[in-house]
Amino acid sequence: MERNHKRTLGQRWEELQPTKAILGWACIATAVATIAIGFTFGGWVTGGTAQQMGDEARAELAAIVCVDRFLAGGDANAQLAELKDFRSSYQQRQFVEAGGWATMPNMESATRQAASLCAQTLAALEMESTASAASAETVSE
Repeated sequence: MERNHKRTLGQRWEELQPTKAILGWACIATAVATIAIGFTFGGWVTGGTAQQMGDEARAELAAIVCVDRFLAGGDANAQLAELKDFRSSYQQRQFVEAGGWATMPNMESATRQAASLCAQTLAALEMESTASAASAETVSE
């Protein structure tokens, strides 16, 4: 009588002799799966997307500096009122660019994206908050 002997996974692995075609398709499937998982869940991005993300981050930082420079000026409330008088975002951006607040060191002019973000942020500010911040600065001095 022959015994019903089950082979273990290790034994079956040792006996496996794949063909070149099977190995080739396995390599292709592994590469495709790695790429799909990397871009879907791994956070991989293309070079163009990475460049765009870097440009956006730079513009956001420049806008933060721009807002700080704008509010640090002695006549920030008057300038803010003048900025809010402009109805179009284009005119507001032009005002910020002309004031020089969005121009970063070692640059000849401001980037449009940074000036636009700065103008949007400033236009969203309330007059009372800047007035109270200015009065708080004079009280603390």
